[in-house]
Amino acid sequence: MFDVQHWLTSLPPIAVYLLVGGVIGVESMGVPLPGEIVLVSSALLAATGVVEPEWVAAAAATGAIVGDSIGYAVGRRGGRPLLVRLGRRFPRHLGPAQLVRAEQSFARHGVWAVFFGRFVALLRILAGPLAGALHVPYRRFLIANAAGGLVWAFGTTYLLFSVGRAAEHWLKDISWAGLALAVLAGLASTWWLRRRAHRIETASPTPDVEPARSASEL
Repeated sequence: MFDVQHWLTSLPPIAVYLLVGGVIGVESMGVPLPGEIVLVSSALLAATGVVEPEWVAAAAATGAIVGDSIGYAVGRRGGRPLLVRLGRRFPRHLGPAQLVRAEQSFARHGVWAVFFGRFVALLRILAGPLAGALHVPYRRFLIANAAGGLVWAFGTTYLLFSVGRAAEHWLKDISWAGLALAVLAGLASTWWLRRRAHRIETASPTPDVEPARSASEL
């Protein structure tokens, strides 16, 4: 299996920051990429002193906010047909069922779906383009997008960084245990938000929805 963290170690710090921002940015535009894996790996790498946690978090937040905004603009111009075409290209991640569930989340929860969507793979990919396609007011979208991106990026990075440093101090001779502890802490750090986001994603039943009807009210 490809070892992301080991590969990141071979890169200069500036390349790691650019990679974090780039992968998360493209993912936020609507292209399925492993943005969270890259962030977690880079945050753990920061605990070893190879990169700086503040720059990892800043790169992730910038990628999330800018990527979502670009996705919003593309979705607003291309509308739902664009999302349908993306679904044909990435049926496993953005197929009709996933699109319907995402639309239901927006219809039911409005911009809160953007904030909590940052913590769920499906909505993290679709939030920007779908908000644009549904004509969510950009100011409200940007506030929720920025808040979600900052909380997700800085919260994930600094929690993993802090736990990784503690593990490195107390478990110097058991590196695998330190890594396992850091990963578990990272999973625990987003548990509540993932539960909340999952409830948002699945709160509505799956019958057909009419997203255009409530788009201007979001």
